[in-house]
Amino acid sequence: MEIAGGDGAFMGEAEPPDLRRLGYVEHEYLATGTASSYRVAGALTHDGRWTFTPDATAPYRTRIVVRQPAKASAFSGNAVVEWLNVSGGSDADPEWVSLEEEIVRRGDVWVGVSAQLIGVVGGPVRVPTSVGADIAGKGLAAINPARYGALQLEHPGDGFSFDIYTQVARAIRAGAGMDGLRPQRLIAAGESQSAFALVTYYNGVQPLTRQFDGFFVHSRGAVGLPLVEPGKSADIAAALGGTPAIFRTDQDAPVLDAQTESDVTSVLNSYAARQPDTDRFRLWEVAGTAHADAHLVGSAAASFDCGVPVNNGPMHLVAKSALRALTTWITAGKPPVIAPRLTVQPATTPQISRDADGIALGGIRTPLVDVPVAILSGAPGSKPSAICLLVGSTQPLSTTRLAQLYPSPAAYLQRYTAAADKSIKDGYVVREDRPALLAFAEPSRITAG
Repeated sequence: MEIAGGDGAFMGEAEPPDLRRLGYVEHEYLATGTASSYRVAGALTHDGRWTFTPDATAPYRTRIVVRQPAKASAFSGNAVVEWLNVSGGSDADPEWVSLEEEIVRRGDVWVGVSAQLIGVVGGPVRVPTSVGADIAGKGLAAINPARYGALQLEHPGDGFSFDIYTQVARAIRAGAGMDGLRPQRLIAAGESQSAFALVTYYNGVQPLTRQFDGFFVHSRGAVGLPLVEPGKSADIAAALGGTPAIFRTDQDAPVLDAQTESDVTSVLNSYAARQPDTDRFRLWEVAGTAHADAHLVGSAAASFDCGVPVNNGPMHLVAKSALRALTTWITAGKPPVIAPRLTVQPATTPQISRDADGIALGGIRTPLVDVPVAILSGAPGSKPSAICLLVGSTQPLSTTRLAQLYPSPAAYLQRYTAAADKSIKDGYVVREDRPALLAFAEPSRITAG
């Protein structure tokens, strides 16, 4: 059933997209059924080779949001199915925000799935902020009663989220809610807590269902989203102390795992779940980036009191290239390039190695870290909080240091442009995003010689 009325589909995004300008349309549908939870035989081991079996069953009534090309002839055949993120206390679409331009220019369908309890009916807020505090933890019916109040939305708990996600994927593949389109490829996508969920899904559920053709995992931690009892929401903070888990290596669906600098160490510690690249797995770690940056949080960045401005790096540009690389891997069998890893000093608390300016060493490089005018870092500012641990920092280099690095604005621009073209040649930024990458350059910061 299509949902209408109220103020339109709710989505916790900083700036709603102008879909008409993009040549896209949006529909929202009620998704209902009976979902299973899962139980695991044995332990959730580091190798990810988990054995899940269905457990309890319960009814659910949730929603999905579909954004698709207005012209059917523009459809690529790909559907990017995002597990909506609920860490802030309501459904949000960080993958759409990062990947919008690539999704639109390729003609992909995007589907946002309200998979978890808190997004549907409310619950505890794991990453509280002042932004959206009035709606955090309330659920869709309380956020927009005119649209959702009469739908009798129901969610049996996060233990059932994995099967809800599967059932939505199965329906999408069959053409349900697609306005006549029939997707040929389904890509599971999720960032942050949703990436944790995809780790669990890939290791325990995908072997049973094989519903997805590829997985775009963005900013995972070391562990998967835990299985919880009926009626409960997953406590992602408590889960961080669990056994680190890699992606199992015995499945056909490829995984591209894109990690920001702050994901690798700090609270998420994905370093503990690093694994070798294979013919089914790629890990991209990006220097000078943060779990949630200025592009992702938009105008909300100004309200975060972290001691310094939030990270203003180009993670979204690398993410778009990663999605294209994954799609090519699925459709043509050509794997993405193998990327260098960030340089990490192993210890009880691992630390990223940095140069004399404080810029991370190793990893995927962009001109913002190789031809810098500021120190872009995943490390927080001087006032750490739950959100500040995630948004990183941007600290301008001094005028004296800039004079040491660049004799003139022209010299700076020449080096920056060459580094940008290298990022494109290396496969970490697509050529269509060259203007966006060049727009990060700041020649006005350089004093003429």
